Amino acid sequence: MKRRDFVQLAGLGIGGMLLPFSTLGNPVPVEAMLDSPLDTSQKKQLADVALNTAKAAGATYADIRIGRYLNQFITTRENKVQNLVNTESFGAGIRVIANGTWGFAATNLVTADGIRKATQQAVAIAKANSKFQKEPVRLAPVKGHGEVTWKTPIQKNAFEVPVSEKTDLLLKANAAALQNGASFVNSNLFQINEQKYFASTEGSYIDQDIHRIWPTFTVSAIDRASGKFKTRDALSAPMGMGYEYMIPKAEDKVKGIAGTMLYRNSYDIVEDAAIAAKQAKEMITTSKSVEPGKYDLVLEPNHLGLTIHESVGHPLELDRILGYEANYAGTSFASLEKLKSGNFKYGSNLVNIFADKQQPGSLGAVGYDDEGVKSRRWDLIKDGIFVNVQAIRDQVHMLGQNESHGCCYSQSWSDVQFQRMPNVSLAPGKDPYSPEQMIKDVEKGIYIAGRGSFSIDQQRYNFQFGGTVFYEIKNGQIAGMLNDVAYQSNTQEFWNSCAKICDEKDYRLFGSFFDGKGQPSQVSAVSHGSATTRFNGVNVINTGRTI
Repeated sequence: MKRRDFVQLAGLGIGGMLLPFSTLGNPVPVEAMLDSPLDTSQKKQLADVALNTAKAAGATYADIRIGRYLNQFITTRENKVQNLVNTESFGAGIRVIANGTWGFAATNLVTADGIRKATQQAVAIAKANSKFQKEPVRLAPVKGHGEVTWKTPIQKNAFEVPVSEKTDLLLKANAAALQNGASFVNSNLFQINEQKYFASTEGSYIDQDIHRIWPTFTVSAIDRASGKFKTRDALSAPMGMGYEYMIPKAEDKVKGIAGTMLYRNSYDIVEDAAIAAKQAKEMITTSKSVEPGKYDLVLEPNHLGLTIHESVGHPLELDRILGYEANYAGTSFASLEKLKSGNFKYGSNLVNIFADKQQPGSLGAVGYDDEGVKSRRWDLIKDGIFVNVQAIRDQVHMLGQNESHGCCYSQSWSDVQFQRMPNVSLAPGKDPYSPEQMIKDVEKGIYIAGRGSFSIDQQRYNFQFGGTVFYEIKNGQIAGMLNDVAYQSNTQEFWNSCAKICDEKDYRLFGSFFDGKGQPSQVSAVSHGSATTRFNGVNVINTGRTI
């Protein structure tokens, strides 16, 4: 990595450092981010250049993605703004099938001549690759959609909000944390806008405008006398929304356990930072270390979303099941044999997990995926039974299916699109049931909110998960805060221990803003919804004790 690349990356904060440098684009003035370099008619003309060139060169199929990707990252610490990064990336990627084989090329020269040359290169690559292709690509049929548009239904474009307003809000949150006992605090605001135009030889011309936002912070409290310290991260969720997410609404707040506030469709970063500082201090002064053993776990959605992501989302990706991800991230215990058996018990009868690319407010919400398939919802686990996986156009024939699930994605115009995780969520319970009722029904348990460190094996089977805050439950009541908590299980045992799920009033989204996959690695954003859920008899360890 070149020094200037490292310096630019280093300024993005912890989350931003997870992004590959190639996806960030070039630094631009903030006012340039509201420009529109091409209108829809111009994009269509350029797209037709690619499609016609591909067919003339012998391709049987072609698609083009003209993309403009905008990023703004703001990083603060205590009373200072540490960094502000504005980037823009603009170009086109062309994918073709020639001689039954894929070929791909990309260009940042978004002109008729630039796109023509890139298309010719893509066809040449496909023909060269065909010498080694054992079986021709088989695409599930997709009917052309004509000229259509889709936009994230935002109320306020985050890129139109003055930077001063955003930094003032982060600094206000920092001040609230410091006033309530925090020793240190840093906060970040990530904003992304994907402007994507897709066209294919099947007759689709799809223009999409996608927005995502993620406010987050980490609060640290230190006891100078003992040298002990604790941290507490934000309980926010990355969302597929505009800046309206940063404007708190009373109806979006859910009173959690022991004073914790949980948030649904808007977020109060100042309030959360103040509570975080108090809880970090409590972890040092009054909370006790957990006694290892079996507990009933009450897991709130911001925590459970990560467990869903790792133990359901990833193992049910078809390319991982087939071994295509083995070198980078492992395989999956959820084999095709288990799927085809029709009776593999992934979880208890209460467990209904579905994939959904249309879920409002979610990170993965789009009208169409990156190969022009209209987004939809489908079941992965039904009444505890493993019933389907995630697959795209050139994969579904392996399942005996003839319709893509619509979960193809690329992180940028310069990267080829491939199968990525859609939003994967646990359906809420059908009967009225609140978290407060759930606590009353537990004799010996632990309530866990927020994400923490985790570990999971290469087949996504054996795992260990931590969290942000932990509270002991005794005889139906909260008995105080705990430290050093992590639970261990395996995927099938854990989901079969699912004993109760709160109703839809408690349903909320967790999100992963930088989910990595593939070689070369790409990132995507995905949400996981759930209501507070109880799992009985789960093994809990003490992470603070050594053997």
